[in-house]
Order: sequence, then structure tokens, then C-alpha cells
Amino acid sequence: MAPRCLIVDDSPAFLQAASHLLEREGLAVVGCASTTDEALKLARDMTPDVILVDIFLGRESGFDLARDLAAVGTQATVILISTQSEAEFADLIAEAPAAGFVPKSELSASAIEELAGAG
Repeated sequence: MAPRCLIVDDSPAFLQAASHLLEREGLAVVGCASTTDEALKLARDMTPDVILVDIFLGRESGFDLARDLAAVGTQATVILISTQSEAEFADLIAEAPAAGFVPKSELSASAIEELAGAG
């Protein structure tokens, strides 16, 4: 069974493109959120297996959201994403309660499944 995925990003264009890409590659995208409040509600209501969280959510922080998701006890694997390189945020990524990081340019079902399986 394909992992059920929630995507959290403040860009509507990215949400649409990522949803189409991941669904075409066989993942089930169960929701999209643009804010931490939306993400927390959808994580609770939709019980995804994987939550992709952009590091930058407008005025909000994806790192804070990852911590909030861990604090509320979600069973989903959190994967951080960004247009920025992993090296720029290596320390913050390592400290975050996330399975790992995927650059948006390398986003794929296989990259998500690999981290989710390890997480």
C-alpha cells in the first residue's frame, strides 16, 4: 500500500506541482496545508503516514512545525523539504524530529519512501 502523504508548503504552485508529481509516482496525497495550524489539523484528521514540511512557511518555521507534530504524538514520518541546500541548515535538520531532508528539486516518491522506511 502506498504511503499516505500530507504536503505542507506556503506556495500554492508548489503544492499543486508536488501533489501531481507524487500521485503520478504512486503516492496517495491526502492533503495539503499552507500554515502550521492547517497542518496540525490535517495531520490529526487525515492520519497521513508521511508529512512533507517546507523549512520556510512564510512567517512560520517548518522546524517549529516538526517539533509541534512530534509533541502532539503524530505517528507520521516527518520529512523536511526546501529549495535551499541541506548544507545550509545541516545543524537544524539534524536537531529536528524528522526522518531527513529532501531538496525540492529531488522530490520523488522513491526519495520519500526511502526516508519513510528508515524513519
